[in-house]
Amino acid sequence: QVQLVELGGGSVQAGGSLRLSCAASGYISSYYCMNWIRHAPGKEREGVARIYRDGGTHYAASVKGRFTISKDNAKNTVYLQMNSLKPEDTAMYFCAAGPCTTWPRVGDFWGQGTQVTVSS
Repeated sequence: QVQLVELGGGSVQAGGSLRLSCAASGYISSYYCMNWIRHAPGKEREGVARIYRDGGTHYAASVKGRFTISKDNAKNTVYLQMNSLKPEDTAMYFCAAGPCTTWPRVGDFWGQGTQVTVSS
């Protein structure tokens, strides 16, 4: 059974930084990638970052240059370093594993989420 546990959310002022972590356990297909997805009240869910098995990365335009996704294979952990945070980054952030060709959907593997709040 796959389990994804996020840590590291919190409140920060605009311009600040936070690092999220996602510890994975259980079997995840080699065809799957790890992603960070965020969901803010009143907005659609947004794919933020993806990391591929070979370490390649993909970012949403809204976070490119500010956020960095990385992984530690030995610890089965994925990270999201968030710098230069803006109030519009405020959301619940989810770690999710799904097919590498699209952002994760309902039915893929999701963590419980961690709240990030950025004040101006």
